[in-house]
Amino acid sequence: MIVSTFEIFKLGVGPSSSHTMGPMTAAKRFVEEIERDNFIASTVTVNVTLFASLALTGRGHATDRAVLLGLSGFSPDTIDPDAAELAFQAVLSDRKLILGGMRSIEFDVGADIIWSGTERLPGHPNALRFDALDGSGAVIFTATYYSIGGGFVVKEGETAVGSAGHNRRRTPLPFASAKELLQQASSAGLTIAGVMRTNELACRTGEEINIGLDRILSGMDACVERGLSQEGELPGGLRVKRRAREMLVNLQEREAAGNPDALAAMDWVNLWAMAVNEENAAGGRVVTAPTNGAAGILPAVLWYFDRYHGSDPESRRVFILTAAAIGALYKRNASIAGAEVGCQGEVGVACSMAAGALTAVLGGTIAQVENAAEIAMEHNLGLTCDPIAGLVQIPCIERNAMGAIKAIDASRLALIGNGEHHVSLDRVIETMRRTGADMNVIYKETSLGGLAVSFADC
Repeated sequence: MIVSTFEIFKLGVGPSSSHTMGPMTAAKRFVEEIERDNFIASTVTVNVTLFASLALTGRGHATDRAVLLGLSGFSPDTIDPDAAELAFQAVLSDRKLILGGMRSIEFDVGADIIWSGTERLPGHPNALRFDALDGSGAVIFTATYYSIGGGFVVKEGETAVGSAGHNRRRTPLPFASAKELLQQASSAGLTIAGVMRTNELACRTGEEINIGLDRILSGMDACVERGLSQEGELPGGLRVKRRAREMLVNLQEREAAGNPDALAAMDWVNLWAMAVNEENAAGGRVVTAPTNGAAGILPAVLWYFDRYHGSDPESRRVFILTAAAIGALYKRNASIAGAEVGCQGEVGVACSMAAGALTAVLGGTIAQVENAAEIAMEHNLGLTCDPIAGLVQIPCIERNAMGAIKAIDASRLALIGNGEHHVSLDRVIETMRRTGADMNVIYKETSLGGLAVSFADC
């Protein structure tokens, strides 16, 4: 299985790819399945059970809202925020839901969404089950789904991760490891981005690939720009103030005054990353990179490349394709779900992707790209996911800023060298996987440990 660039990078909404986008997608898919099997007409209500991490941090991640919208026919990539809000409020007030936008059914949010935080299903900590009930209260259709990170959803019993049709038979240059990726690139005389583009050509034309990449890039740019323009407090009750707008004004004033600062580039990178993740925390439109919780790192590093090194449309596409190849390795061989391996699977993976991508567009060799990606993850190993109040705000927003800076540093370290190093990217990915398996569950997006339980003492 080769994960596509367009599976790693998806347009969606905040605050979480695994707890918002995934459940919305699962709910919509459930409706499509009961429609396909002719159960729509006899469905009177739907019960939704959220398990483990989805239940423990679901309220802060707006999982309940996402499920309602998915059942109502909304998709993360095309959702109209205004229409979605009207639909959500109607369910709360009327206790009725327009199933798939087709048929009105009874739905009581307090009774029909069951929060089962103490129960973990064997497939994944992010599990949710839908039961369609008829007029007698009998279950006429049931399905369980797993939101496995980055907006990916797998139904119980499925083994495939992706949906883009890539597999080892059809893919021209298949790779299951970084070693294979480098071998394919070297043998074909291609860059890592070139390998990804060649594989995408198995399913799309060159023009379609460029259109898709530019759509991803436009989504990232729009998120940064909107984040820079907004003020006020983020939702959720922590009263976290948006800082990006104020930071922007301060930086612009410093530049206009001609105040020299050798580290000003760091301030800009911090700003861009925080702008994205403030927008994500507010439920705005973001691009999974590879997740919502880590969505600010790649755009911030890309804007650093734009501002300080000069980009063009093709080099920006190379950035995304290179990042996607690295992200695909983590998706296949470890995890990008905070609920499964902690934040090393989100911010850590995004940092690794950004480091490799930046190295590529700065002219690094394929060995230096691999080295940069490895360095970045090596220094994110063990990173916990412990959001306060289950909100993707503290420490998530600042953590993206730190991850972006670390990615740039990893790239610079790799470019100083010649690509030779002791720890391979494959070995560090496996180490990350094992570290996640060993990590106590309270540090894996449950808000049961770490900063999440220390807030009252701060």
